[in-house]
Amino acid sequence: MAGEASAEAARKSSQEAQEAQEAPPGAPEEPEFPVIGDTRAAAFFDLDNTVMQGAALFHFGRGLYKRKFFETRDLARFAWQQAWFRLAGVEDPEHMQDARDSALSIVKGHRVAELESIGEEIYDEYMADRIWPGTRALAQAHLDAGQKVWLVTAAPVEIAQVIARRLGLTGALGTVAESVDGVYTGRLVGEPLHGPAKAEAVRALAAAEVLDLARCAAYSDSHNDIPMLSLVGHPYAINPDAKLRKHAREKDWRLRDYRTGRKAAKVGIPAAAGVGAVAGGTAAAIAISRRRR
Repeated sequence: MAGEASAEAARKSSQEAQEAQEAPPGAPEEPEFPVIGDTRAAAFFDLDNTVMQGAALFHFGRGLYKRKFFETRDLARFAWQQAWFRLAGVEDPEHMQDARDSALSIVKGHRVAELESIGEEIYDEYMADRIWPGTRALAQAHLDAGQKVWLVTAAPVEIAQVIARRLGLTGALGTVAESVDGVYTGRLVGEPLHGPAKAEAVRALAAAEVLDLARCAAYSDSHNDIPMLSLVGHPYAINPDAKLRKHAREKDWRLRDYRTGRKAAKVGIPAAAGVGAVAGGTAAAIAISRRRR
């Protein structure tokens, strides 16, 4: 029921956005996007600060602390990392690596099934209310057009899959933590799905799904995702950091900012709601394979 309500709210938000952004009389009509029935097109969404306020990994850490997975001193580190992320609004590789190392040490020795179950609870407790309605509407527009929608994130794939499922999306690619016999080892499979690795993962997924990347869309807040955004025919800067905003304007990409009440400048193609890292790509491919078994 919660998923249906979220989808209905997103559809309403999408319709309202379309009405609010109708072209004035005499203006040339913008081509419809997403194109209804174009099944060779899909949408790829970054997660942190694009779909959700803050970083999924930090919210997950709060939930694990509540369940006594680690000590107060570790919570203080998670709190500092989250505060820094919210203030900076960007993914700093050093901070994100520290957070991943912390998370890996915390889950080591725990069963995958246990963390997946807890992830459902943590989504309700800390994440559901932090989904950006505007970005949710963009995703819903693609779904309503009959297209597949994927999360592509450096967050653990288990967390990403929970969020994708709750939002009614097609699926998720994320960083893969190694497990043996269903128990986490505290190591990664390959590298984090970050930066160029996202582009490699999207390219691999597009090949597997027989998609035409020139007809696909990608959405992100971070300049780290410029490789992924540059891969598709319809790139969108959502809640962009300064570097991505500058790049988007230079490239005439569409821009949306949901962090304030003002409407963001509209650049480039019409929006949907009115609208190397080979190892990382390999980890994503493993995640795809696991879902299909």
